[in-house]
This record gives sequence, C-alpha cells and structure tokens, in this order.
Amino acid sequence: MSTDGPDDRATQVLVEHHPGGVVHVALSGPRTLGAQTPATWAALKQAAADLPAGTRAVVLRGTGRAFSSGLDRSAAPLLAGLGRRPADEVAEQVRTFQAAFTCWRRPGVLSVAAVHGAAVGAGFQLALACDVRLAADDAAFRMAETGMGLVPDLAGTGPLVRAVGEQAALEICLTGRTVGAQEALRLGLVRAVVPAAELGQATEDLLGAVLAAPEASVRETLDLLRGAGARPAAEQERLEREAQARLLPLLGGPPGPPEATGPPAR
Repeated sequence: MSTDGPDDRATQVLVEHHPGGVVHVALSGPRTLGAQTPATWAALKQAAADLPAGTRAVVLRGTGRAFSSGLDRSAAPLLAGLGRRPADEVAEQVRTFQAAFTCWRRPGVLSVAAVHGAAVGAGFQLALACDVRLAADDAAFRMAETGMGLVPDLAGTGPLVRAVGEQAALEICLTGRTVGAQEALRLGLVRAVVPAAELGQATEDLLGAVLAAPEASVRETLDLLRGAGARPAAEQERLEREAQARLLPLLGGPPGPPEATGPPAR
C-alpha cells in the first residue's frame, strides 16, 4: 500500500501478513533508501489503522540497503511553506505527522524495529517508535535535525531519552553524529546486534519466544511495562494488582480443596 502514487522513485509502505498474528510493515524505496515524506506518514498511519483484529506483533523494517535515510528532499518545499504559516497551524500539522510514529505502541501489540543500514532523522525516530529494536551490524543511527536548524519532532525525543539517558541523548542530537550498531547496543538503544544476513531470523526468533507465552499475559505484561519508569511506585503496583486480577481467572479449573494439615486418614 502507498499514498505516494505511481512514481517508482517514491518510498512505498508495504504490508505483509504472517502467521500467528504477525504483520510486517516495510518501507520500500530502493532509489531513496526509504526516505520519507508526509505521504509516507499518511500511509504508515493507515497501515496501523488497518491492522486486523488478532494482531499480536508488528515488525517495522526497510528494504534494499537501508531502514530509512530520513526525510525525502522532495518534501523540502512543503516544509518551507509550512514555516510561513501561524505557529498554531504548524503545531497542529506536526501533530498529524507525529501520529504516524506514535501509532505503533498499540495496546497489547508488540512492535519491533528490525534496523539495517541507515536510520537517519525520521528513520531513527521510526525505529524509536517501537517497543524493541534489533540491529544488523551495519546499522547506523543519526539524528540530523538540529544541524538543519530544526528539532527532532516525530515523537522520538522521549523514547531516545528513556533508552540511553538524557546526557547521551543530548550529545547524539546536538552533534548529529552517527551511532554505529555496537555503540547502540552498549547505550541500550538496541536490544541485540546480529550479522545483516541474520537480522530476519533474529527477528523471527524474538517473536517466536514472545508469542509462545499465553496471549493474555503477553498483552498485560506489555501494557504494564510501557511507561513503568515514569509512574509513581504506588501506581505501578496498583496496575500490577489489577492486571493479575484479570489474569488469574483465566488459568482455569475450580479452586482445589484446602491443603490437609492433619495426619492422613486411616
């Protein structure tokens, strides 16, 4: 699916349905290295809206030589025009762009970014939009916006700080330097690094391990852990109790008899 029209130079958003409730969403732009435009973001939002009932996991990935090289240069005139509009209109338009990134943390659905090659700017932030990031050994992350006179505005700053800490996030964003796969692993930006040829299998292995657990408990655990670091302890403990109260009745079977404490009957 794509909203970029018939131009084969534009990045398309391709959706594949896999067994077990797994959906792959791929940026396919061989000539642009997966560069993004507002049309790409509209297609991403539509892909998320169209996820079928029963979806348990979504994999975001690139095709060709990169995950996503960032903003497509063809979008520059549109953004320049946006800069001439009133600030409240600009903020509202950016909010609609952000929705293409925030939509991947859906209740009960695990999102995984399988990153190979360049993940720059909007591409970096798309990876940050996912719950878990796996990287090929050729992955290269870069936040280029500050050097362009902008800020990272596609909902990526919060996940970046939560992943690597404020100090590292500041340095990465303000310098615009490239963070290679091994450094990303050391910083906690990605969960694992594998040879590029093994990225697909590593993603399948992760999904297989996660989805082997009962669906209800995976769903509850996923929703419980998202945002846990920002919640007061008492609130997190309350959410744990409530989640467990929903799960215990699903274990099945009537309560057993009270445990015997006296001597066995003769």
